[in-house]
Parts: sequence; C-alpha cells; structure tokens
Amino acid sequence: MHPDPPSSAHLQPGPPSTSRSGPRASGTGGTPEPTSGPASAPRRRIRAELLIVLGLSLGQSGVYAIVNLAEKLTRGPLAAQTTTLNPVLNDRQYFDLTYQLLNIAFALVPVALVLYLLGGHGVSAFRRLGFTFEKPLRTVGFGVGLAAIIGVGTLGVYAGGRALGITTALVPAALDAYWWTIPVLVLSAVRHAVLEEVIVVGYLFIRLRELGWSTPAIVVSSALLRGSYHLYQGFGPFIGNVLMGLLFGWFYTRTRRVMPLVIAHALIDITGFVGFALIGPAIGIGG
Repeated sequence: MHPDPPSSAHLQPGPPSTSRSGPRASGTGGTPEPTSGPASAPRRRIRAELLIVLGLSLGQSGVYAIVNLAEKLTRGPLAAQTTTLNPVLNDRQYFDLTYQLLNIAFALVPVALVLYLLGGHGVSAFRRLGFTFEKPLRTVGFGVGLAAIIGVGTLGVYAGGRALGITTALVPAALDAYWWTIPVLVLSAVRHAVLEEVIVVGYLFIRLRELGWSTPAIVVSSALLRGSYHLYQGFGPFIGNVLMGLLFGWFYTRTRRVMPLVIAHALIDITGFVGFALIGPAIGIGG
C-alpha cells in the first residue's frame, strides 16, 4: 500500500537531482469523540483546511499518480512496465540512508499537522482519532485480522490485474543490501500506514462529518481517494485499494479506532517490502 508515484515530492524528493461538546460513545471501540469541531472553525475554514492538508499529502499524491498513469499509458501496455516502490535514492550507502530517513520523516509532517489541528481546547487528537493503544490485545487482534483479509485480497487483485494487463509489475523493494535495509523498509511501511490511515480515514472522517456529509458518502470518498494515489501502479491497485478503503472505512465507522487500521496496514507493507527484499534476490528478482 504505497501511496505515491516516483515523482511525488513528499515521499521521494529528488536528491541533488475542534466548542468542546460532550463526548459521544464511539461504537464498539468505546473511544469518546466530540460530536463537532470547535465553534471557531466554520465550514468555510474546514473546507480550506481540508484542501491544504490534502494538498500537502495524499491529495497531492493522487494528482501525481493520475499524471504518472497517463504517462505510462502513452509508453505502451501497463503489463510490460515495472513500478518500484522503495528505490535507491543515492548510489553511496550513507547518503542513500540519509535520503531514505529524510524521506520518511518529512512524509510524516502532514500527520503532525493533522494532530495539531484536531487537538487543543482540552481535546486529545489521539483520542479523537482512536490513535491509541487502549485495549491493546483487542486493538492488535483487529489489526492482524484485517491484515489477513486485505493481504489475501491484495494478492488476488494483483494477480488478476496482471492477467488482464491493467497492472504494472511491482517491485516492493529495490534497496541495496546494507545493514540498514530491513530497518528502513520497516520504517517505510510504518510511515505509509500512519500517513494514510490517520489522514485518509481518521482526519477525513472527522472533518467531513463536521461538514454534514453522510456516512456512506464519507466512506466512498475516502476509499476513492485511497485508490487514486495508487493509480501509478495501474488500474488493478486502484480497484484493490478502493475495496480496502471501503472495508477500513466501514470498520472505522463501527469503532472510531484508527490504530487497528494502522497496525493492519503496517503488517501488510512490512510483509511485502521485507519479504520481497529477503526472498526476491534468491529467486532472481529485485535486490
């Protein structure tokens, strides 16, 4: 679940190249959430805030992905092309490590912005989002279960997309083999999980609800946004991530807990990135 095409700035920069109102029961997860945003945030301001946050993060990625897909379609069949998700950023080991870590750190700045915007007035942004480890066994259990469902589904959608010629070949990891390769891939997976689930699910659901959107409309919009920034991989990943977004959105409406989604997403990406890095070279691909 890698959000950006290679040209997106916030994940792959070119190296030298809420009135506090009473809490509301939040579904089965039990995390309280204010029923509305602060009185000082009218709808116009919320709309502007949404555009800014998405323009700095995954909305930007979606635009890049659409353009990147268009460019690939002009080159030839998608089935004949390859997309690399974690490429080398510099041919010298420690500069590559530096760029990789900077890439991960700066990609999380929009998450810090969202936490800042949702916090204050005595309200914890982490609790509003359900981005906490309350009931840890249940939280982790939900995460693992969702990961298993999505993982199997992802393999099926990818295989179907390749067979239909609407998905590029994916190389989840192409980093050189250094002592830091696996830790960086794990950090990259966690980065994607936190960035996507906090913004595309938690933040977006809160703000669109404050704007008066219906729950079905929010779920569908979130899912379509998730799919959009995967279009650079082809149409198969777009479809797969829309389906993932629908499941994750439904889960969030039931629990108001974003942490299980972060765990599930991280497990899926860690399996893909690290598994490919370890096994790929042994079977003659990647590495």
